[in-house]
Amino acid sequence: MPDRDWALFLDVDGCLLDFAATPDGAIVPDEVPERLAIWSDRLGGALALVSGRSLVQLDRLFEPLRLPAAGLHGLERRHGDRRSEPLAIPLELISVYAQAQRLADAWPGIFIEDKGAAIALHWRRAPDAERVLTDFASAALPRLPGYRLQHGDHVVELRPAMADKGNAIAAFLDEAPFAGRLPVFAGDDLTDESGFAVINARGGISVLVGARSDSAATHALRDPAALRAWIAI
Repeated sequence: MPDRDWALFLDVDGCLLDFAATPDGAIVPDEVPERLAIWSDRLGGALALVSGRSLVQLDRLFEPLRLPAAGLHGLERRHGDRRSEPLAIPLELISVYAQAQRLADAWPGIFIEDKGAAIALHWRRAPDAERVLTDFASAALPRLPGYRLQHGDHVVELRPAMADKGNAIAAFLDEAPFAGRLPVFAGDDLTDESGFAVINARGGISVLVGARSDSAATHALRDPAALRAWIAI
């Protein structure tokens, strides 16, 4: 169970929530928003979501709860009334998205997620498409200056290189009420490793949710159900 002097950061998909076939299919157990609200109050507001989802998606998932959050792997950040400015969408990204969507139309199970300034190519429902999608993303990358590939669990993303969960967590930790507390971050995927690095460098607690072995996390929980039990009231 979290301590009251913690600054708690939680990833969402595969960590707080079980993975779904598509992002829109994620199920939020009825008790989770209430638990998050209670812990936010106990921690003096020092609880934030750090996710690959957009802020709009996060608010829709947990409504009416509206927590401090970093979306799109840190590309978006909201704290109180302060919110980062939306990033302009390159015209070439629109073209890449259209080409990816045509690929999905021809291959049942592929899902192309429009994240605004980023694109995610999912193959959870089409495992044989992994090579096709990773090759497509690699070929598209040179057309997008300032972008990088981010590999994840049954997904590869084309996203701005500046997007980084570690940077987002560090920014929160420089602000009240997060500053001066013991930082704790729970995540499950490769995208969370930059967050673990920041937490470890500050003497905090990094928690890997799941069985992945190549992680810098110092602690582990078996699955999202174990994490939800951990924050149970």
